[in-house]
Amino acid sequence: MPQPRVAGLVLAGGRSSRFGGEKAVATLGGRPLLDWCARALAGAGASVAVNARPGSETETLARVMGFPVLHDDPALPAGPLTGVTEGLAWAAARGFDRLVTLPCDTPLVRADHVAALIAGLGEARAAYAVTDEGPQGLCAAWRVEVATALLTHLAAGQHPSVQGLLEEIGARQVRFADPVTFGNINRRDDLARLQERAA
Repeated sequence: MPQPRVAGLVLAGGRSSRFGGEKAVATLGGRPLLDWCARALAGAGASVAVNARPGSETETLARVMGFPVLHDDPALPAGPLTGVTEGLAWAAARGFDRLVTLPCDTPLVRADHVAALIAGLGEARAAYAVTDEGPQGLCAAWRVEVATALLTHLAAGQHPSVQGLLEEIGARQVRFADPVTFGNINRRDDLARLQERAA
């Protein structure tokens, strides 16, 4: 059996209003959060792209780092699944079978976690991380064919909930023991706590 070709997408297209700036360019241990996530994806064998807003610092950083940058279609509703849709289309156009997504504010996710998501996909249309603190629906592996279901919602002017969409397409749960790994950095003090742990 041929090995599946896997693409990776760092989701960094949000406005990060609670954080007070672009999360992807904030640093942890001297490295941008974007770099942490991109390395996790690449370490699992994925070819990486970045979803970012046009003209943003994140776009500039991603291009300096050599990653393709994908912009949300302005004709579609704003939200993370619009970024996922762009990633799925980019991956399919380049002959990839699957796409793994990571939000840019999950720097503790490692390559082995990404590999577990890919392995957990099996025959399902998507697979996503779950811990004792609940689902992390954007830490996920997707078959590129899922773009059709996503576009059906988005083209109708609806941005479905991530969890609702995952349930609709029969996504599998991949359980991880440590909830901290998939914790999101929503505010500056969340990042400061991670800095203390790293120190």
